[in-house]
Amino acid sequence: MPIATPSATELSSPGCTCSALRKLTRTVTRLYDFHMLQAGLKTTQYSLLRHVAYQALPVAELALQMRAERTTLTRNLKPLIDAGWVTLLPGQDARQRIVTITDTGRSSIKAAKQAWRVAQTELEQTLGMDMVRALHLDVDTALEQLHPLIEKIEKKSPKSADN
Repeated sequence: MPIATPSATELSSPGCTCSALRKLTRTVTRLYDFHMLQAGLKTTQYSLLRHVAYQALPVAELALQMRAERTTLTRNLKPLIDAGWVTLLPGQDARQRIVTITDTGRSSIKAAKQAWRVAQTELEQTLGMDMVRALHLDVDTALEQLHPLIEKIEKKSPKSADN
């Protein structure tokens, strides 16, 4: 069987961006999770606790701010609720729930902050501050530019009523 010759577009493309970003995310997450384990948290839990500590929000609003699907956020909140780190308080109507941090949750953040700092410092020393700053700028710019496209897709998606 003959081997297919790549097209000019395929040769000029840097590859699958989604795959490359997922590899980077998994690698960075492993570094942070390694250090967060000492505080009894996963990186995703620490991030979520930090958001909730900043401001108590309805589940749907928190999902928007974290750019997560509501169902994913609800699943990620469950272990935090079970641990007593966050609670869901009644909102303005019977269906709304406000995600609120508890005193125990605030203590968990405080304990995990040092572990996060060690992971952050290792990342900064390994990549260099110029690369870390550039990475943040590129991520922020990409998110801003992709936002209108994602909104357009979500309006067309049958799942959009659930988001």
